[in-house]
Amino acid sequence: MALSNLGDDLEKKSGGRSLGLKSWDLTLSRAEVVEEIERTASRLRAECECGTRVVSVLGKNSGRTLITYLATMLSGAALVPLNAHLQASEIAHMILESESGLLIVDPVLLEVALAAARNAPDVRVVSWTEVSGVGYITLNEWLDGPSVAEQSTVRVSPPILFSSGTTGRPKRTLMPRTIFPRGATLAEYRTWAAGNRFVGQGPHLVSGPLNHSGPIQATALLASGVPVHIPRRFDPTEILETIEAERIASTLMVPTHFVRLLRAQSESSREYDVSSMRLVTQTGAGCPEETKRQMIDWWGEIFFETYGGTESGGVCAITSAEWLDRPNSVGRPVPGVRVLVIDDTGAEVPTGAEGRLYFENATGFGIEYEDAPELTAAAHLRPGVFTLGEIGRVDNDGYVYLTDRDSDKIVSGGVNIYPAEAERVLAEHPAVVDVAVIGIDNDEMGEEALALVVPAADRLPSADLASELVSFCRTELSAVKTPRQVRFVEAIERTAMGKLNRRELRRAFVATKELA
Repeated sequence: MALSNLGDDLEKKSGGRSLGLKSWDLTLSRAEVVEEIERTASRLRAECECGTRVVSVLGKNSGRTLITYLATMLSGAALVPLNAHLQASEIAHMILESESGLLIVDPVLLEVALAAARNAPDVRVVSWTEVSGVGYITLNEWLDGPSVAEQSTVRVSPPILFSSGTTGRPKRTLMPRTIFPRGATLAEYRTWAAGNRFVGQGPHLVSGPLNHSGPIQATALLASGVPVHIPRRFDPTEILETIEAERIASTLMVPTHFVRLLRAQSESSREYDVSSMRLVTQTGAGCPEETKRQMIDWWGEIFFETYGGTESGGVCAITSAEWLDRPNSVGRPVPGVRVLVIDDTGAEVPTGAEGRLYFENATGFGIEYEDAPELTAAAHLRPGVFTLGEIGRVDNDGYVYLTDRDSDKIVSGGVNIYPAEAERVLAEHPAVVDVAVIGIDNDEMGEEALALVVPAADRLPSADLASELVSFCRTELSAVKTPRQVRFVEAIERTAMGKLNRRELRRAFVATKELA
């Protein structure tokens, strides 16, 4: 069914004007959503015919950002959803790595986008501002250009995401096959989108950053006619008020959201009505047992937890009922995935024993980094058998438990942070002789980044120097990637090959903290 016909069909079924999108910046009926998407998608198809095959979108959470995401997908161009907190140098790197020909920008981020474009001269900048200026054209000016109607032969390209792994620069990876179809026609994409677990539940609330691989599922819901609500930011009181007023039925959250919601309810003078909620998908970092029990007691057994990664998609899942029987498990492998627990020699260990967790997908595909075969190889035991860097065990019923992490990744508030990026920047500061970034516990965020720094001989450790280093890091990296704390040390232990053992560094930090 063509996009325009889909809108007409949805309006007829609903008996008139029905809500399609409600955000802080836009409120549109389903028919108006379809019209806005097709207007942008048709213009992007003309861009594709002229050679622009990759489109980066830099926007904060908003209705316009979501519409631009979906329009890009339906045009046949590859979408690069950029994090709104990135610095200009990071944006420029991703534009160049992805070979983006067009950068569509939120007006509030126009300044940083233009700074990035100066280092990526082949990209053209379009902003949905109404004010004309130098270095960009407005969305309305751009939309006045050539357009191409929807064609059944167009195939939907998977979004291009970025992940750093153990390197200092993010590498591109396509959204995993397990959560986004490859080579699908528009009709096949819409059929796939209609099978999303959130479809049929009721109004959906976007709780996390749209550029992440979980919240971006809202594109599939918008394509399927599900009413989507997008707040400007995650304010727990406003979220609870929206759930109550709009009768929200589904959302995707990380444990940090749970902590903030529980605190907001405990500090409120009234009880919020969350009885409309039917499904919450939980992703991101592991959730403290008491926090999850409190959420289940409050909202009911509606939580569906998935464990996986940006590059892999979900590999394990567990319902609330299962979790209550097996607290702290991340569930059993999803259909089509097999789990293996491997020791240091590469051999499988007996059931219940601890080792590095590997997963094998029935499709034969594992983690794929575009143009980075060394990263792809490092994540695999053998072709199709990959690890997310976790240590764990599997019980007799096949449920997986995480016990430690053997990768560099830090998960803070559901966001993946790769220490090598901050280490690369901090190592350039003249006061730094050596540096290592590790993850430490944080009650609200799960983890936070801490920089262990060996200072130069002519610089004394001090709060001022720590503040200087954090500020220096922020000139190149977004706030979420910048260590929140700096601890000065005399030396940082490395292997004979110069590699860091972050597990040992974390253990040493915890031991020192406990003795303090």
